[in-house]
Amino acid sequence: MRAAAVVIVLLLFTAIVACAPLQAQSVIPSTTEAFVRNAHLGLAHVSAPDGGTAEERYITALSLGASWNRFPLYWDRIETSPGNFQWSAYDRQIADDLQFDLQINAILLGRPGFYADGERIIGMHTPIFADGTDTPAADKPLNPDNPWARYVFETVNRYKPDGAAAAAGMLPPGVGIRVWEIWNEPDVKLFWSASIGDYARLLKVAYLSAKQADPNAQIMFAGLLFGTEDNWLARVLAIFEQDPQREAHNWYMDIVAIHAYADPWRTGWLVLNVKQSLIAYGLTRPIWVTETGVPVWDDYPGPTWASDPAQHQLRATQIQQAWYVIQSAVYGWHEGADVLIFHQLYDDCGDQPAGTDFPPHNGTLCAAGMLCSGDAHGLFRNVRSSVCFSQHPVPGSPRPSATAYLLLAQVFDSGFTPLPDITLSAEQVSTGQPLGVFAAAFEMADGRRITAYWNRTATATTIAVDAAGFNAQRVMLDGDELLAPDENGQYRLVLPPAMPDGYPELQPGADSAIGGAPVLVIERPEGVVDLVRFQRSLGPVGVPVVSVPQAPTTPTPIPTIDPANDTTAPLAFMRPLPDSSPTTFTVAWGGADNSGIDLYLVWVRVDGGDWAPWLETEATGATYQGEPGRRYEFDVWARDLAGNWTSRTELVAQTATTVE
Repeated sequence: MRAAAVVIVLLLFTAIVACAPLQAQSVIPSTTEAFVRNAHLGLAHVSAPDGGTAEERYITALSLGASWNRFPLYWDRIETSPGNFQWSAYDRQIADDLQFDLQINAILLGRPGFYADGERIIGMHTPIFADGTDTPAADKPLNPDNPWARYVFETVNRYKPDGAAAAAGMLPPGVGIRVWEIWNEPDVKLFWSASIGDYARLLKVAYLSAKQADPNAQIMFAGLLFGTEDNWLARVLAIFEQDPQREAHNWYMDIVAIHAYADPWRTGWLVLNVKQSLIAYGLTRPIWVTETGVPVWDDYPGPTWASDPAQHQLRATQIQQAWYVIQSAVYGWHEGADVLIFHQLYDDCGDQPAGTDFPPHNGTLCAAGMLCSGDAHGLFRNVRSSVCFSQHPVPGSPRPSATAYLLLAQVFDSGFTPLPDITLSAEQVSTGQPLGVFAAAFEMADGRRITAYWNRTATATTIAVDAAGFNAQRVMLDGDELLAPDENGQYRLVLPPAMPDGYPELQPGADSAIGGAPVLVIERPEGVVDLVRFQRSLGPVGVPVVSVPQAPTTPTPIPTIDPANDTTAPLAFMRPLPDSSPTTFTVAWGGADNSGIDLYLVWVRVDGGDWAPWLETEATGATYQGEPGRRYEFDVWARDLAGNWTSRTELVAQTATTVE
């Protein structure tokens, strides 16, 4: 692990939640069908307690494609004196989230001072149930001397679907919280100062108490930062291995989470680390990345004035932050992560105290000894009404990372399965080094293949990759383009160089931790993809993003560039024919190109003889009159609006049939 990761303690929940814009408003139920909703993506701190979340903030999160919101429910804020539970701060927040159809990853966190036992929680090691055991049974009461067990039970029971809050009319019927994360970064002393054994007990008590309230609750091992020599997950599993009830209760965890910041490679590495730790005990569990992100230094409230590279360490430029969003997700998903929750929607207050504010400046405020920079983690800049960092000249506007997040939500718009690792050969890399190119592929549920590439070196790199289908769509932050394979059946891709960054340790072959602009290639093996114009402009807040259209059965020649600038040859293909046909049958063809198809030249060959031109047409189909017992083969070329012809000059039988 990287020693530098120890300093990446990026989530001070009290400051962050306090800094959400507190605006009086009336949240109304929202129709969310118009938004892209990606079940694998979430955002931290979309909302705040006490109903302090403006409706536009929800719309902004939904416009990005997020399905999950992650926030803490502080025990010390709920149980204000022993046995006295005050729910009002969270009732409104949770109700608003659910009305806007955001699923909730809720963190149970914080210890009331009156339950302090040194670094521990009073009574946590006493039996969970009133009969003096840790063995659950239907309707068995909890031990009143175990306040942590009672808090977990009461909270889960209140906010589960059709729980106590619904019964009191605070939540709509049928919806609630099902995912409960037990604490935050226990391997960081800022959040947990007791022992690993104490955390194992905290998790076990929470698991059994939560399941007593809601058997369908999903209990998550808290997101680990892995900033120390200890692998807390492995240490806790070793403790549970001695517990005779572990198998009966799923080893007291349904999901395992990690936190990964600054270096996108670390996201995948930590997911793999967790997977291997579980495998060592014969276990598999869904793995979530419940915090990932990188702050920017070149935008307010970051240290824009800083000239010393050391002041940029573990920070990025705005465009690098955008690249990070895609790279962290790809690394994590390819190693098997299920959900990634990015930190965070807006800058809010970051790790700075609530109320921290100053204007953009050139460094002069630092000379006065004032706090002169803050965390700019947000996909969006703070609005004017924010209680921290409210003076950006373009308040509430998106950073490039917002576009990257939206693009992820659209491209990975269905279930997917990681494909085996890709290693490029030296022959495939015409400039640069193979070790400097990252590549990872996924098979989508609808049959598409998505391959992500980026360059980890400071030199622009060109690669040649084998085509899986008849064509491909290249997707980058700045646009989409259809590609046709060359005469060798390959695509040539230019991977822009990485930019220098302030990371003290790098992976082999890399000049920067954050690679250059990611290139996503969408193919349909043995088939054709049609151009999809992915949404990139978020537009005014409140304007929904329409769902990604499904590819039509017949390609539509939508120009993506001016024909005058189109130098790419068009793709042309024949639709399959049956093995046998009647004397009169329909032949169909199609094409795809960046500027659009102008003309098709269709060829026919009878009984293996010479090829002859059949039609020169703008149409994509025609009727052919054959003779019984003869075999007909067809091929097609295309000319695009720029005058480019199909690059293939030899004729091949793309489809054939025999007339009965």
